[in-house]
Amino acid sequence: MPSTWTIQQAASVTGLTAHTLRYYEKVNLIPAIERSGSGHRRYSEDDLGWIEFVKCLRSTGMPISDIQRYLASSSEEEQGVAARMSIMEAHRDRLRARIEELTGFLERIEDKVQWYREHAQR
Repeated sequence: MPSTWTIQQAASVTGLTAHTLRYYEKVNLIPAIERSGSGHRRYSEDDLGWIEFVKCLRSTGMPISDIQRYLASSSEEEQGVAARMSIMEAHRDRLRARIEELTGFLERIEDKVQWYREHAQR
């Protein structure tokens, strides 16, 4: 396994496009990526771990602005920990509420499927 990855390799490993990786860096969703002597991005293991974390946050609906605040607060000492915890707690609470809402929707759909099964057998 290489110690650093090119943008194409990082895209392949993360399942994102090179365009998305550049965008994430541009809008401060990921820290600045180290560059080779020729100026090409070289992604570290830590960079790939952070990108996977951002994918998790985005997939669960965290707004870009919250991820930006989370990343910005990571350079702060004690205040940064409290800020990051607050961001994660708020996101967790929103996610739990969404899961509860989706669970209710799923129950309604299951009821409808059951109704159709019962009526299809007549």
